[in-house]
Amino acid sequence: MEKIRCTWCVKSDIEQKYHDEEWGVPVRDDKTLFEYFVLDTSQAGLSWVTILKKREGYRKAFADFEVEKVARFSDKKIEKLLQNPDIIRNRLKVKATVTNAQNFIKVQKEFGTFSKYIWQFTDGKTIQNAWKTSEEVPVHTPEAIAMSKDLKKRGFKFCGPTICYAFMQAAGMVNDHLVSCFRYKEVQV
Repeated sequence: MEKIRCTWCVKSDIEQKYHDEEWGVPVRDDKTLFEYFVLDTSQAGLSWVTILKKREGYRKAFADFEVEKVARFSDKKIEKLLQNPDIIRNRLKVKATVTNAQNFIKVQKEFGTFSKYIWQFTDGKTIQNAWKTSEEVPVHTPEAIAMSKDLKKRGFKFCGPTICYAFMQAAGMVNDHLVSCFRYKEVQV
């Protein structure tokens, strides 16, 4: 019997696999949160499938998402990355990834972990939504707007409310699986 899934993931195998295994699972590990943040900020203006197809390229280009290494990338390294066809070669996004890594480390020092900081926007727990159709799912929420404002105040780039909400969805800070989706109950905590 065919599993019922959220409608956004049924166009390609890569999206379906991501949906079935990762999307919406609560993440508290800083390394994974940094990976999701890099991927979501790189997505700005692009389709998610484009980023998923380049995920391995990002992993190699950005030191397996080791935040301390990325924070030390030099201008020379950035120029080299801009020649790499395995990532999105947008100068502003690549530079933002380095800046965001530096700010990520500052947040870790202030809060102990980035996870502790970022989860404060949902009071440390997953917001359990109950959407019946994909049209009901918002592009941002008050929590995403608050997160965006605070991240920007801390110097983060490419972190508008829509990107922040996509990050919240990926990291399981909200459960936006449709109630008819087989993953809806699986990711509830």
